[in-house]
Amino acid sequence: MEFKNLIGLTPIEFTFQIINTIVIFLIVKKLLFKPVMEIINSRESEIQLNLSEGERVKKEGYKLKEQYEKEMSQAKEQGQEIIKQATLRAEQKEEEIILNAKKEAQSIVDKANKDVAQERQKAMNEIKNDISELALLAASKVIEKDIDKSKHQELINNFINEVAIDGSK
Repeated sequence: MEFKNLIGLTPIEFTFQIINTIVIFLIVKKLLFKPVMEIINSRESEIQLNLSEGERVKKEGYKLKEQYEKEMSQAKEQGQEIIKQATLRAEQKEEEIILNAKKEAQSIVDKANKDVAQERQKAMNEIKNDISELALLAASKVIEKDIDKSKHQELINNFINEVAIDGSK
């Protein structure tokens, strides 16, 4: 039993095999490697472009965030200023209402004092009239005759003035 070489290569065959491998390598390199490398390079440049675009968008996002925070801070300050102004206006309105109420109360007190003074004067006048009638009645009883009206009025006025002067002391 003889063993046959499963792979029997002669030096000429071996040389042809190497030449064939080199030719196939060059053909594959020309037809396959270049396009694949171009695809890989274009994909790599696209990835780099996307990364740089991502960085730009990220920076822009941070700028927008800063701007948003700044605007929020300004809005908060404006809100506080509005509240402060509203509080001041409310305090001014409160002072105005209190002042008007005091004026109205003083007006009511003044009117009441005036009314009391008028009522007092009216009562004094009525008392004077009553006193003058009583004095006339008493005088007519004392004298037993009627005195004329003008003389009687003069006596009454003198009597009232004397009583008023004595009463004020």
